[in-house]
Formats: sequence, C-alpha cells, structure tokens
Amino acid sequence: MKILRLICLALVFCLLFGTAAFAAPAAQDEAPDTAVDTPQKEAGLPCRSAILMDAATGTVLYEQNANEPLPPASVTKIMTLLLVMKAVEEGRIALTDTVTTSARAASMGGSQVFLKEGETMSVEDMVKSVVIASANDCAVALAEYTAGSEEAFVARMNEKAAALGMANTHFENTNGLDDTAKNHVTSARDIAIMSRELIRYDTILQYSSTWMDSIRGGAFGLTNTNRLVRFYPGCNGLKTGSTSRAGFCVSATAKRGDLSLICVIMGAENRDVRNRAAAKLLDMGFAGYSAYANEGKELTLPTEGATIPTATVRYAAFGAVVAKGSAGRVAVRVELPEKLTAPLAAGEEVGTVVFTLDGSEIGRVPVLVTEDVPKIGFFTLFRRMLAQMFLT
Repeated sequence: MKILRLICLALVFCLLFGTAAFAAPAAQDEAPDTAVDTPQKEAGLPCRSAILMDAATGTVLYEQNANEPLPPASVTKIMTLLLVMKAVEEGRIALTDTVTTSARAASMGGSQVFLKEGETMSVEDMVKSVVIASANDCAVALAEYTAGSEEAFVARMNEKAAALGMANTHFENTNGLDDTAKNHVTSARDIAIMSRELIRYDTILQYSSTWMDSIRGGAFGLTNTNRLVRFYPGCNGLKTGSTSRAGFCVSATAKRGDLSLICVIMGAENRDVRNRAAAKLLDMGFAGYSAYANEGKELTLPTEGATIPTATVRYAAFGAVVAKGSAGRVAVRVELPEKLTAPLAAGEEVGTVVFTLDGSEIGRVPVLVTEDVPKIGFFTLFRRMLAQMFLT
C-alpha cells in the first residue's frame, strides 16, 4: 500500500507539473502580439532582410539588415511598373494603347500569361497582368513599348533608382528572372523607397488589391500572387517574388485608418514563412504607431511699407507617424514676426511652424507668402496722405 501511495503521488506530481511545463510554450505561441512602442527591440524575423516604413512620410519604423544588396526576384517589377505609370502620367503612352508582343517577350518563362509573338494587348491589361499575376512576358512587352527595347528600359530603371537614392540597387532586367543575371540586386530599404513611389498611382493599388480578375475578354483568369491581399486585413498590395537565388520576397502595403505601411521581406525560406513575417511586421506597425496629420493653414499678418495693409501667408500640410495614442498630444507652435515689411515675393519664407510631441520636436514646415506684396511708392504714399487730409 505504501508503494502504491508513492506511485499515485508521483503520477499526480507529473500530471500537475508536467502539464504546466508543456502547456506554457503552447500558450506563448498562440498569444496575440501586444502593442509595441519600439518594434526595433523585437526578435529578428526569419528572413535575410526586412524593413517597415510609413508610406506617408517615409519614416522607417523597423529594419533588419535593410541595406544588403540581394536578388529581388519579381519584386523587380515595382520599378518596371513605376516607369510605365510615369510614362502614362507624362502622356508618352496611354493605358488604352495597343502593344504588339515581340518574340523576346513571348519567350519569357516563369510567371506569365502566355503571350504569343504578334499577339496584341492593351497597356492596361498588361499592367494588370504584371501587378496581379506577375507576368514576366508582359513586363518585357511593356518595357519594349515604353523605351524601344528592354536594354534601354533597364537603363532608365537604373537612372530612376539613382534619382530616388536607391544606393544598393542595380537592375539587369525588367522582371527579376535571375538564372543568367550576374548583378541584379536591390535592398529592402530600396524596395520600400520605390514602393512608396509606385503606390502614388491609384491604378496600381486598384489592381494590387484585386484577388481575382481576367484578361482576353474573360478567357484568361488572373489570381493575385500576394495572398496577404486576401488574408491580411487592410492589405492593398503590392508585389511578391521568388526564385531559388532570391528565396521568397514581398513588398506588402496595408492601410488601416489613416496609417499606411510598407513592409518588405527578402530571402525567406518559403512562401508561408514570408507571409507570416510580413504579417508580424505589419501587426507591429499597426499596434505600435498611429498617424498625425495637420492640413496646414492660412494666416493674415499686417504689413509695413506695403501697397496693401495685410498679407496672406500659409504653411503646408504636415504629417508624422507617432507612438500609438499620442497623436492628440502633438503641439503646434507658429513662429512669425508681428508684421511683415514690403517688398515680399510670393513663396518667400517669413516664418516657421514647429510640431512637438511631449516637448520634443517631430518636424517643422515653413510659412510662405501666398502672393507678391509690393513696396509702396512715394507718389502712392503722397496720394494717400492727401486723401486723408481732405477726408478729415
């Protein structure tokens, strides 16, 4: 009986403490992410590099090895799309234009819509195919139509990258296929920079947020390669990519309320790891930050020695990303002289508006004169004096 009692006690001990030992890790894994004020302190993500950027201001909220040049796979197409949309914006091409497929474009492998040599398709349908289905053949066809050849287009890609300050980028093609590429690289930071430029175009976000669509009059279906669009609340884009050299990459954009974020993951082991890492990084951003926005304002100041008694000045809109729940504590301090002395030119800076949060400056914008304020001449001043004499 004594031995039996000891065995029973031992079993109870194992059940109580053994269950706790095994249950604790499970509960930790399943616990939701808590609000994060400083995401930089989080453990590293399971990828080669990553970055989280506020889309409105370009403020970097988190980075992990964000400057290393790495092969980007189809995320390359962000720059391809950016140059195509810029050409549309400038009127050099139109979304309604018809593009004829070259033999080279039709020969592209990987993700494609199986263009045939000589097949025609509108610029808009090709853009849609690149954005949603990551069509390599359409990327080349658009490049050739926009610049005359893929080589000329790639030169423009590198010029644009340099203009945007993408210091760790060198493109060799338009679609990211890297089986023959020697130095086709970019970094997580550079991808976020060009993503921020691309999402200025509503057409891109319209397509990048679409889960399923079609081309060729409905005969060919398109399914978005970015599953976050369907499964992550607020995700509205942007571009995925994967090759054996690049691993699994994504530039994911998402918006909740007034906060819009860009998350880049490069070199993940597989698609699921990539998507989980992107979702975690976006969760950190939405849990830890909020957007502050000031629309700007017009003010009136008295003038001295001017043809008009008052002048209108204005400061531009200002935005910042701040810690969650702190936007209401942002203070606005307008620094202006009591009066303005003529002459003044439109656009001339006459003061500053300083934005502070809990006493620390988070940004400032200049106060500018909205129109010319000429200096009063002698004869004008003399006429005014005479008029006042007669009136009195």
